[in-house]
Amino acid sequence: MIADSKMTAAKPYDEMHAADGSVRAHYLGYAEWLAGIPRERIERKRSEADVAFHRVGITFNVYGAEGGKERLIPFDLLPRIIPGDEWTALEAGLRQRVKALNAFLADIYHGQEILRAGRIPADQVLNNAQFRTEMKGVDVPGGLYAMIAGIDLVRAAGADGKGEYYVLEDNLRVPSGVSYLIENRKMMMRLFPDLFSRYRVQPVEHYPDLLLETLRAVAPAGVLDPTAVLLTPGAYNSAYFEHSFLAQQMGVELVEGQDLFVDDDTVWMRTTQGPRRVDVIYRRLDDDFLDPQVFRPDSMLGVPGLMSAYRAGRVTLANAVGTGVADDKSIYPYVPEMVRFYLGEAPILNNVPTYMLREKDDLAYVLDHLPELVVKEVHGAGGYGMLVGPAATRAEIEHFRQLIVAAPEKYIAQPTLSLSTCPTFVEAGIAPRHIDLRPFVLSGGKEIRMVPGGLTRVAMQAGSLVVNSSQGGGTKDTWVVG
Repeated sequence: MIADSKMTAAKPYDEMHAADGSVRAHYLGYAEWLAGIPRERIERKRSEADVAFHRVGITFNVYGAEGGKERLIPFDLLPRIIPGDEWTALEAGLRQRVKALNAFLADIYHGQEILRAGRIPADQVLNNAQFRTEMKGVDVPGGLYAMIAGIDLVRAAGADGKGEYYVLEDNLRVPSGVSYLIENRKMMMRLFPDLFSRYRVQPVEHYPDLLLETLRAVAPAGVLDPTAVLLTPGAYNSAYFEHSFLAQQMGVELVEGQDLFVDDDTVWMRTTQGPRRVDVIYRRLDDDFLDPQVFRPDSMLGVPGLMSAYRAGRVTLANAVGTGVADDKSIYPYVPEMVRFYLGEAPILNNVPTYMLREKDDLAYVLDHLPELVVKEVHGAGGYGMLVGPAATRAEIEHFRQLIVAAPEKYIAQPTLSLSTCPTFVEAGIAPRHIDLRPFVLSGGKEIRMVPGGLTRVAMQAGSLVVNSSQGGGTKDTWVVG
């Protein structure tokens, strides 16, 4: 088992209220405002938000649900508030973690020093399905592989009742959700402009500008005025709204694979004025579909010859091919070790203690304690392929037991965290619901930057710990104040 700190089964940490029921200092102004608002006004404002989101087209397509029908992600009108000094500490930890993850990716595709030093088992990396041998020896601009990272944070109550943040997951392939962060803020300012006169809420609307600066900063060497595009799988992708939103906000072209072609190891975009060279591709499709000449030959979404241009250094892909090995759940337990190995520093942010089921002792413990644990597929995402033991039926637990015994290396397990709660407006009124936080970290050139806060996801069902949009979770505006 790999763990950096002890977990407790304490009562969930309440973001707004202290243990004695008093309102925390950074929520005082909001609590005063909320106490004077009739429920009918909040209900009316929520209806206005739903209409506005539908009009703009902010929807999420859940595969397999109602024939792929698009639906709104539930939006909660009560913000999650983070005091400025708390965010400053989180920001330092996020910078450290993403820096270490990029160093790890550069290392495993070149010298593999951390593997030779025995700090991470070599087979965990080299036999990982996300390790791309095609990237060995390929130099990328600035040595940056994960220019855009979404780091999932949760807060649990410690033994002293204080909340402590943990990293639950690193998302380095095609992290999504930032469009909801921006649109949530726009909606809150539209519905409750008076609130923003009470708080010095740090802005998030400039994220597309930071993203574009990041993409331009990692253009191939010698390119002075780079052309960037956003490559989407198409309108049927669950995150297509975000793709079109970010392209529009950055002022770059939204393209599909058929809009691009490769000639002489150079990527070109088809335009009405003729071919135009492309220098940076912000790609929102997985490695397997990028280039049918290298990966899946049946892919109709990618660009034939793209990897040839990439390896020749004529185009930058953000994020780089092969980043998935660093956000794989079987590699996640070793990130604190990456921080120590590459940076020579103690990790600022802790991992959730994790059982590696490929290890005999861990496997035995987990099989004996399945009803108490959360079990995840190492390649799973979106809340799929996981067991939440305390909420599972006996049949579900036994089914997972059989899956684990058949292939233990495909799973990890963790204690069931009692995620922090935040007041949320539900059908019964205002009630606590569990939340997490996904800050978006941008690495370009020598800078690591992010907008304050991130996307707060909320489990809308009472008692639920699953916040993923694909599993019915909603979102909140996140305020960093002071």
